[in-house]
Parts: sequence; structure tokens; C-alpha cells
Amino acid sequence: MGGAIFLCSMVLLIGAWAVVKHNNFVNLRNLVAESWRQIDVELRRRYDLIPNLVRVVEAYAQHERNMLLLLTQARAAAMELQALPERATAESNLDQAVNTVLSRAEFYPTLQASRQFMDLQRELAETENRIAAGRRIYNGNVRSLNTSLKTFPGSIIGSMMGIEPAAYFGTHGEVSPGNGTAELKR
Repeated sequence: MGGAIFLCSMVLLIGAWAVVKHNNFVNLRNLVAESWRQIDVELRRRYDLIPNLVRVVEAYAQHERNMLLLLTQARAAAMELQALPERATAESNLDQAVNTVLSRAEFYPTLQASRQFMDLQRELAETENRIAAGRRIYNGNVRSLNTSLKTFPGSIIGSMMGIEPAAYFGTHGEVSPGNGTAELKR
């Protein structure tokens, strides 16, 4: 009789542990998704600022059309992608295009003196800072999820749930897979 109670107690403890671990994975996945949505909000804000930047620069720098066209194309490419590895590359290309436009603007003193340009430049810098902060939070959540998936015995519950490691979002758009990729929906 005592052995049966002990066995039942052990089964209940293991079951309770499995439920707690399952809930922990659900929480971690939600944190990763939520922190990605915060980055996505800032990326969209940047997308919204770019047409204004193009318009202002175009008014002052007529012969920089190719550069502005590249910026517009980079924006469109970044906006259409959803899977993290491809989107990270597109975001990196967009970062480079924005930085090129801003650095080339130094050759146009009247543009540099434009209130609109200065406001856009400030808003872009603030947005980039928020993206960087969001990236740190997202990558921290990814690290927590991936660590839980790789440590025993959590790896058992994670594999039973079909959870794949999430991908990190790097500082210049590079992706470091956590031995898996993440499909991040907008």
C-alpha cells in the first residue's frame, strides 16, 4: 500500500512538473513574439519616415535620384518580408541605405539647415535607438527560450511540444539562428 502511494505521488509530481514546464515554454514563446512585435512597431515607424526623408532630400539634391531610388527599394523589400533571416538581411540593407542618404546629405548645406530634414534625422535616430533597445529585449527572450530548450529535462518537454529554437536578431540585421529559425508574423 505504501509503495502504491509513493508511486502515485511520484507520478503526480512528475505530471505537475511537466505542466509547469509546459506553461513556462508557452510564456517564453509569448515573450519572444511580444518582443518581436515591439521591434516590428519601430521598424514600421522607420518605414513611415523614409518617404518623408526621400521627399525632403529630393527637393535639395536633385542629382541623387539613384541613391533615393535604392532607399525606396530597400524600404519596399524590408516591408514585404516576414521570415526573420530574410527580413534581417533586408533591414540591414535598409539601414545602409538610410545611412548613405544621411551621410550624403552633409554635402548639401541648405539641406542640413532644413528644419524638416533635421526633424526627420532626429526622429530616425530616436527610432533606431528604440529598435536597438527592442533588439536587446528580444534577444534576451530568445536566449531564455533557447536555453530552456537545450537544457535537460526541459529539452524533452520542448521537443514534445514541437518548439523550435528562435533566431536572434543581430545589431546590423544579421541573424544568428538558435539552431533553428523563427517565422515571425506581422
